[in-house]
Amino acid sequence: MSPRAQISLTTGEAAAFLAGTRTLTCATIGRDGWPHLVALWFVVRGDDLWAWTYARAQKVRNLEREPRCTLAAEGGARYDELRGLMLRCEARIHRDTEVVEALGLEIMRRYAALDAGAASGEPVDVAPAVEAMVRRQAPKRVALQFLERGRVSWDHGKL
Repeated sequence: MSPRAQISLTTGEAAAFLAGTRTLTCATIGRDGWPHLVALWFVVRGDDLWAWTYARAQKVRNLEREPRCTLAAEGGARYDELRGLMLRCEARIHRDTEVVEALGLEIMRRYAALDAGAASGEPVDVAPAVEAMVRRQAPKRVALQFLERGRVSWDHGKL
């Protein structure tokens, strides 16, 4: 077995890793050909990762021009703790306000649960002010659906 295969995350390990991950780094390709990296809050829906952002954001402009992108999540402080997941994806941009609002609320519930240390990992209710903010912002935002096309993962704790 190759060293790469020995340290790869299983499907279940990758899902558990993402469940505890707060932020993804999203790399798109700018008009000038240079990578454009941004942090995203996200949720997992089935096999896809979803995020929301402002419709006029540079990453959206980049994805309109070129839907290929790379998502990365990483963790660990010492070498033997390093774990990560890199996903090559194709992004779909959803502009329907109802879809965007539902996703925004789902994201806020996920992060409220992470902040509360919810053991089940299930989303929790958010404050009415947060719900109102999501509803106000939804018309200005888009939902990003990331369809995985390939992955690389690592867990140095398996060495």
